[in-house]
Formats: sequence, C-alpha cells, structure tokens
Amino acid sequence: MAEACILDGRKIAEEIREEVRIEAREFFEKYDVRPRIVFVLVGENPASEVYVRNKGIAAEAAGFSHETIQLSANVEEIALLDLIQKINQDPPTHGLLIQFPLPKHISEERVIELIAPEKDVDGFHPLNAGRLSIGKGDYFAPCTPSGVIELLARSGIEVSGKHAVIVGRSNLVGKPLALLLAQKNSKANAIATIAHTGAGARLGEITRQADILIAAMGAPMAITADMVRDGAVVVDVGINRMEDKTRQSGYRLVGDVDFENVKKKASAITPVPGGIGPMTIAMLLKNTLTAAKRQCSANFSLRPL
Repeated sequence: MAEACILDGRKIAEEIREEVRIEAREFFEKYDVRPRIVFVLVGENPASEVYVRNKGIAAEAAGFSHETIQLSANVEEIALLDLIQKINQDPPTHGLLIQFPLPKHISEERVIELIAPEKDVDGFHPLNAGRLSIGKGDYFAPCTPSGVIELLARSGIEVSGKHAVIVGRSNLVGKPLALLLAQKNSKANAIATIAHTGAGARLGEITRQADILIAAMGAPMAITADMVRDGAVVVDVGINRMEDKTRQSGYRLVGDVDFENVKKKASAITPVPGGIGPMTIAMLLKNTLTAAKRQCSANFSLRPL
C-alpha cells in the first residue's frame, strides 16, 4: 500500500491562529479589551522556557496581551500560591497558565486547584475536568487533547463510530482525550479505549484493533509497525529527545511512534515535530479567547449545571 498521508499540524494550527486573530480583533472592537494571558514559569528549565516563549510569541501574533512571570526554582510554595490568588483577582487577566513541571517541593495538585476555573485555559482544574467528564456546562478542555480532535476533524478523518485506542493514561492527555473522543458530537462519537503499560505483552494486540491509534506514552518510538493495523490513522502526541551525534545540537526530536516504518502501514500519520505540538498552542489561544469572551459578557458567572 502507498505511504501514509502526512497530517500537517503546522498548517491547520496556522488556520486556527488566523481565525483567533480575527475574532480577537472583533472582540477588541466590541469591548475595547484585548484577551490577556499570564504565564508563570518556576525555575530555569530550558525546555519550559522555550515552550513559554513560543506561547508568548503566538499570543502576541494573535493580538493578545500577555505577560511571563518567572520565579526562582527555590521559591516557597506559599509565594507561588499568593501570586496565583493575585492573578485570579485581576479582572484584566482572562487566562492563567502555570508551566509544568514544578520543583518537587511544590504541590502541583494544590497549584492546579487554586487556579480560578474560569481562567484555567489549560483545562486542568477539577471543575473543568469534571464538567468535561459529563460533557455539560461551561468548561475548558486541555489543549493537547483538543488539538488532536481538531486536527482529525479538519483533516477530514472520520471519527464517529471508529475504534480509537489511546496509549497513555495521564490526566493531561490520555484520560481527557478518551472523554473527548467518546463525546456524542459532530467531531467525535468514537469508541474509545485507553491502553497503557499495564497491558504488558498484550499491548500490541490492543493497538492492532485501532482504526485510530493515538500514542501519548512519553516513550521514544515505542509504537512499532507490528503494533499498527494496515490503514489505521496514527496520531503521535509524544515528543522526546534522542541522542544524535551527527547533529550540532547533539540530539533529534522523535515521537512515541516509529515514524519511518509505521508510515508504510498507516493511511494517515502525524509527524514529530510539526504534528500535535503546533495544535496545542493554537488551542491554548482559542481557550484564552473563549475565557475573555465569557468574562466580558454581561452578567457572566461560572454557571451551575
């Protein structure tokens, strides 16, 4: 069979970012307010610094107001919590993103639970997670899972009634993605299965049942060609550094899928980089614009169900 169609996350993300830019301009004309997001970075993790910088550049290009607050790695937890409270109570700020991971002495759960749900554009707060789980009310879904759904929809991939297998059970990707895929709406309505390392030797047996196989394991090139059914759609959420002495940087980026071999069996596949990564940032912008619209609309409150 022919090699897989490459699902271009960069192109689709750019379409979404342009849509957001136009909507943000219209929002400004209506309310004289720019959507605003604050990024909080703790420590000097080079990868996190790059991620936050790229998010800031994207926010600027969309016409948003944005600010990055960087704290030292040894900042006391109470100081971070006080900062979050201050941002929660700042009306001009519509979105708040805490860049993870945090230093070990800070409780990520405590931080997540303190963020105001209406400003939680990452979709990690328990209220947002709970409303996603039942599919009701105003909520934000995490950006990477939302990006997967949007990429499939805009690529013309039929999802309804298909068997989607997600390899990975994290609260950030695997679990919310399964919920989004299973929702009864025009972009989803799939049969969703979560697989993980607990499957052991049976993992390949499960992944070969997938019409749509999504790898979100954080394990470089763990999904091999023998684990993929002929003609499956393969979405690679992973991004890993692999040593490569032939490159000046000393490494190359790879996903959780053995791309070169799997693309010979799949009907469509996302690359790494250039697949889900750009979609994640695009969906963050979309969530922030939604947050601004909700907070500026008349008599807005986080409505009870």
